[in-house]
Amino acid sequence: MKALIIEDITDQAEFISQSLNAAGHQTDIATDGQEGLLCALQTEYDLIITDRMMPRMDCLQFIKALRATGNTTPVMIVSALDSVDERVRGLRSGGDDYLVKPFAFSELLARAEILARRTPIQKDDSDHLRQLDTLTLDLLSRKASRGDEAIELNNREFQILEYFISNPGRVITRAMLLERVWNHHFDPQTNVIDVHISRLRKKVDLGGHKPLLHTVRGAGYIMEVRP
Repeated sequence: MKALIIEDITDQAEFISQSLNAAGHQTDIATDGQEGLLCALQTEYDLIITDRMMPRMDCLQFIKALRATGNTTPVMIVSALDSVDERVRGLRSGGDDYLVKPFAFSELLARAEILARRTPIQKDDSDHLRQLDTLTLDLLSRKASRGDEAIELNNREFQILEYFISNPGRVITRAMLLERVWNHHFDPQTNVIDVHISRLRKKVDLGGHKPLLHTVRGAGYIMEVRP
């Protein structure tokens, strides 16, 4: 795993960097959001670990700017701000995980390795396409299309769609989606899943094509071709 660490407090950045290096991973350090953005756009990383509050460009601004370029590298937010509102805000901004300070390095390492495994880094892998009916998902370029029409997806939508298309004909519950895509055990009754599915359905089930995303009442959702 190659990770970018964005942290303006030198000893904390060095601690995370040296600990990851000792675990066999490679790291680069940036001391503020603008420097971090430049590094992220110039170098390919498997994971970005960023402090919440930073000079010149804070974490939320950094993530917004990063995603605007089409970069989908997983981002772990590390912060002393531990309120539920702050965690939700960080995740909704495009962050993939939120770890509260102080933390045990073993937890950071476990979460980092889980996030990094989500990134398709084997560029010579011939099995990088997922297809169902006229829907195509390219795991390397992180692009989706329905027939000849491209589908614009944000990072979260791509992860959800990848999970569905990799499990055609299988009922996916809300709890499964929350754990797989958000990596958090939120209340399965929260409407965050329904909101994302509704947006994704509007993008995927384009006019002229068969609907693929279906609701299984009382159970969850399923992706399949129906007559």
